[in-house]
Amino acid sequence: MKKNQIITKHGILGMMLTVIITAGTLNVKAEEGMWIPMLLEKYNIEAMQEAGLRLSAEDIYSINQDCLKDALVIFGRGCTGEMISADGLLLTNHHCGYGAIQRHSSVESDYLTDGFWAMSRDEELPNEGLTVTYLRYMKDVTVEMEEGLIGELDPEEAQKQMERNMGKLIKEATEGSHYSALVRPFYYGNAYYMFVYETFTDVRLVGAPPEAIGNFGADQDNWMWPRHTGDFSMFRVYANEDNEPAAFDPSNQPYKPRKHLEIAAGGIEEGDFTMVMGYPGSTTQYLYSAAVRSMLETSLPVKIDLRTTRLEIMDRYMRADDVVRIQYSSKYRGVSNAWKKWQGIILGLTRNHAVDVKLEEEEAFAAWIEADGERILKYGDVLDEFAEIYSEMEKYEMAMYMMSESVMAIELFRQSSRIERMMNQGMSRERIERSMDGFYKNYYRPVDQEICAAMLEAYFSQMPASQYPACAEEINGKYKGDYSAYAEALYNKTVFNQPEKFLKLMDKYEKNSEKAITAFQKDPIVATANQFSDLLMEETGPVYRKLQELLQRNYQIYMAALLEMEQDRMLYPDANFTMRFTYGKVDSYNPKDGVEYDYYTTLSGIMDKATEGFEDYAVPEKLRELYEAKDYGKYGVNGTMPVCFIASNHTSGGNSGSPVMDADGRLLGINFDRNWEGTMSDVHYDPSLCRNITVDIRYVLFIIDKFAGAEYLLDEMDIVW
Repeated sequence: MKKNQIITKHGILGMMLTVIITAGTLNVKAEEGMWIPMLLEKYNIEAMQEAGLRLSAEDIYSINQDCLKDALVIFGRGCTGEMISADGLLLTNHHCGYGAIQRHSSVESDYLTDGFWAMSRDEELPNEGLTVTYLRYMKDVTVEMEEGLIGELDPEEAQKQMERNMGKLIKEATEGSHYSALVRPFYYGNAYYMFVYETFTDVRLVGAPPEAIGNFGADQDNWMWPRHTGDFSMFRVYANEDNEPAAFDPSNQPYKPRKHLEIAAGGIEEGDFTMVMGYPGSTTQYLYSAAVRSMLETSLPVKIDLRTTRLEIMDRYMRADDVVRIQYSSKYRGVSNAWKKWQGIILGLTRNHAVDVKLEEEEAFAAWIEADGERILKYGDVLDEFAEIYSEMEKYEMAMYMMSESVMAIELFRQSSRIERMMNQGMSRERIERSMDGFYKNYYRPVDQEICAAMLEAYFSQMPASQYPACAEEINGKYKGDYSAYAEALYNKTVFNQPEKFLKLMDKYEKNSEKAITAFQKDPIVATANQFSDLLMEETGPVYRKLQELLQRNYQIYMAALLEMEQDRMLYPDANFTMRFTYGKVDSYNPKDGVEYDYYTTLSGIMDKATEGFEDYAVPEKLRELYEAKDYGKYGVNGTMPVCFIASNHTSGGNSGSPVMDADGRLLGINFDRNWEGTMSDVHYDPSLCRNITVDIRYVLFIIDKFAGAEYLLDEMDIVW
């Protein structure tokens, strides 16, 4: 393995610019791809228009005029949302607004179960910590990031120089303004773009359907099609008198966005053009075959098993107590979401023989290199490097994901690390106690204690003795391998379960923080958590990080080679939670032999599922009454009420809440999921199987109007029939 691969000025980064420019006029492969909005002209907007798009590149992204990008937001920390009125009204998914809805819920006012609708702006509920962020512009800064990389630099020196360049770029873009900025690498560091944002912090809950609508099907249907979920919630963005961001204040006014979307209520047909804009989180389309094999055979199966155990424990307690159900509902969904997705990824990649496909691609890549002497010099070692690095990583990877999926799945372990970090940073007693208050609001000791016992047992049963922390001796000795007894002892003795002792610790912290930290580190929960983290930091972590750095540099070279090799087609960059544009069409699909799924669902399907008796298929009585009376208003079609539809847009996590638009950029619905067979699209996109799932905007309007009686909200929307 080459330990000192170098970065040279006008090397890989410079070559990448040439590749992007020369490839800019080539045809785009329809449907697949997460395209950078700023580069649609280079990606060949004409091909997109031939597929059905009736907008120009400037209509989608522009710094000279209001455009679609100005109607989109990052909602919270991981979703997308869209503006639908001139008065700051915003749509996103129910599951994206779930945390805010939960925080306003109690047993007495259970907005999760019953839904919530503000019948005037005075009734809208503020949400501390919730943000909405607009992209104001993006800029290619590859050349600026390369500045100062003179001659040959070792990787650490090159990284420091690039960090200095990044800091300079961000300062220049934001100094003297309330804007923020970040620089993100693309194509594994072969190109860099800067994104400048404006963030609003006064975001109020306007409406959310009951969970039996907003999360209809719940875990039973998650990642599945056919789907019947009204997965939407509504918020409003507020600003100060200058229409700029401001902290919550009753005097704030609804924000006037630069652009909001028209609502296309005329419906969809199979084959219709669709497009999605939003913030897909992470994809890995260019993985080496060994990484895909490891995912299928090792990492995903282990993580699925660990999460299965946690979900079973949470579910048992949630069913027994409504308070616990509310406390753990959001946590359960967070654990369950990836758990089910991973199972779909295994299914999809296996069906598509993804490892074999990767191996064939790598054979073609090797042949391309061997055909040219200059390529051999530049890229000849790339595949051998991958093989060596991945082979060496195997022994460390299990420790890394066992740490994240078992040890740090224990709530008190995570919270103890958080509090210790706050104390070491010298944060005030008030901030530490606020953190504890927030933690305890959604914490139930019996759940976490049982998960602790189960996760520790899983760790020690699957890891080699060389990866055991010191507590293994105590568990096997004093407690004779009884993990439940060990966990009970930890939870009985920790200050986290003895409020009076924690208050005394805070008293000590105010007088002498060093002594308080020393005392805190002796707490059994803190000490045990630190044994695991120390083992990771001192032994596994440094080696693993070094291998990751080598891997990243090799992917950078590999990606540059692929871009050079594939100049007859555009290669889109992996998702990295920056704004992307993707397009496709309304389309049915065949998941397996003898099965065909239609492209839409209706309210009749909800009632059919309700007869199956599953709790996830409960139906609110008012919705049943509307169905029986066929009282759909103008939103129904031929005696039916459309609910969801599917299309072939390439989406990922982070696209939750993204607008699904027609050829004119009008809102058809809200993206909320992918089909189970297509979840592998993060790694391998198959246009015959991969579908994004959308709640039809007509169902959203129907629920707001006929179910909730909040038709006043429709008055501020621009609805086109």
